[in-house]
Amino acid sequence: MNKVLVLGAGLVAHPTVQYLLEHGFYVTVVSIEAAMAEALVKNHPYGHAVVMDVSDRTALGRLVAEHDLTVSLLPAVMHVMVAEICLANKKHMVTASYVKPEMRALSEAAEKAGVLLLNEIGLDPGIDHMSAMEVIHRAAKEGGRVVEFSSSCGGLPAPEANDNPLGYKFSWSPRGVLLAAKNSARFLKDGKIVEIPGEELFDHYQTVKIGDLGDFEVYPNRNSLDYIDIYGLHEARSVFRGTIRNVGHCDSWRRMVDFGLFDDKAQNAAGLTYRQFMARLICGDSAADPKQALAARYGVPESAALAAKLEWLGMFADEIVQETHISPMDLLLSRMLKTMMFKPGERDMVILQDVFTIEYPDRTERVTCDLIDFGIPNGDSSMSRTVGLPVAIAVRYILEGRISLTGVQVPVKPEVYEPVMQELGRLGIKFEERIEVL
Repeated sequence: MNKVLVLGAGLVAHPTVQYLLEHGFYVTVVSIEAAMAEALVKNHPYGHAVVMDVSDRTALGRLVAEHDLTVSLLPAVMHVMVAEICLANKKHMVTASYVKPEMRALSEAAEKAGVLLLNEIGLDPGIDHMSAMEVIHRAAKEGGRVVEFSSSCGGLPAPEANDNPLGYKFSWSPRGVLLAAKNSARFLKDGKIVEIPGEELFDHYQTVKIGDLGDFEVYPNRNSLDYIDIYGLHEARSVFRGTIRNVGHCDSWRRMVDFGLFDDKAQNAAGLTYRQFMARLICGDSAADPKQALAARYGVPESAALAAKLEWLGMFADEIVQETHISPMDLLLSRMLKTMMFKPGERDMVILQDVFTIEYPDRTERVTCDLIDFGIPNGDSSMSRTVGLPVAIAVRYILEGRISLTGVQVPVKPEVYEPVMQELGRLGIKFEERIEVL
C-alpha cells in the first residue's frame, strides 16, 4: 500500500485526504492542531494523525522518508523547505502553490534523482492550466494558432448566499484576499504590454457575462506575461488573466485602497472608536463624520454606496477599537471576519472562464469554456474541492505510475492534464464549451 504524507489540515485538506483514503492509500496528516488532523482521518483504518511542528527539519525528514509521496498544503513560504527534504529522501512532492524561483532551482537535481516536484495543481493555478492546454494543444493539432487568450477565475458566494452589500464571502485565506488587492498587474493587449500599478488595479476592470449567471466584473490578476512561455502563446496578440467578482466590487475596493484602508502598517488606535479611526484615515480628522468625509472626497452620489457598505461592516461604529496599535487592513479584516464568512448550509461558487480566439487557415473561432461549480451544503466548499481534488488525483496517478515526469513541473503536459481533467469530470467538475465562428 502506498503511503502519502499530507502536511497541513486547513481549508482545502479534507477533499484531498478523503479522496486518497477512498482510493486505498495510507494517509498521514500532519498538523500543529491535533483536532484538525484527527477530524480529517476520522479513525479511518488507513488514516493517521500526527501533531508536529513541521519547521523541525529532522523530524519532518523522518516522516518524509517513511512515505512514498508528500503533499504540502502548508503556507507557500514553506514549500521549498519541504521540497528540499523530499529531494534528499528521493520522494515525490505535490503542492497547489505557484512555482517560485527557489523551487525552480531544484529542477535539475530532481530530474537526476528521478523525483517529481509537481506544483500549481489546484484551481488557479491548476485547473486553469489544464483547461487552457487542452484547447491550445487541440487547436495546434488542427492547424490553428491562438491569437487571443484570457483566463479569469473567482471564488464567490452562490447566488442564493450572496446576501451582503459587498457581494463577497471568504472561501479562502481572508488576509490573502486583501493582500491580493494591492498586487500590480501586467498583460498583453493588441501586441502592447499594459502595466497596472497596484493602487490602480481596480480602475481597469471589464464587465463580462458568464453562463446563465449574468454579469460579473473582471480585473487584472498579476503578471499575465509569464503565461506566454508557459502556454506557448508566442503568436498571441493579447494574453490576459483576471479575477472575477460581483458587479460593484471594483469601484468600492478602488476607493478603499485610495484612502488607505488596505494599508498594512500599524497605526496608533488607542482610545479611538471605529468611527474616529475611519474619519482620521479618510480626511485626517478623527472628529469628522466619516460619511461626510467620504462625500467630500468622492462626491455625494459616488460615495453613497461605499458608505453604506462600510456602515454595514461596522466600520463607522461607536465601539472602541480593542487594539492600541492596528493597521487599517487588519481593522477591516476584523470586521469582515465577523460579517463575511459563510454560514452553515450556505454554498460557495467557483467560476473559471477561458476565452480563446483561434485562427485556422479557413476560419477564425472564438472558444469560450466556462466552469461553474458549487459547494455542497454542510459539506465541502467548491473552493476546497477545486483546489484539493486536483492535488489528490495527481497524487494517485503519480503513485499508480500514470504520471512519470521528473523535475519541477506544472500541469501543462498531456501526461498530467488529460487523466486529471477526465477524473475531475467524473467527479462533476467540468467545463461547458461554446464555439463561435467569427
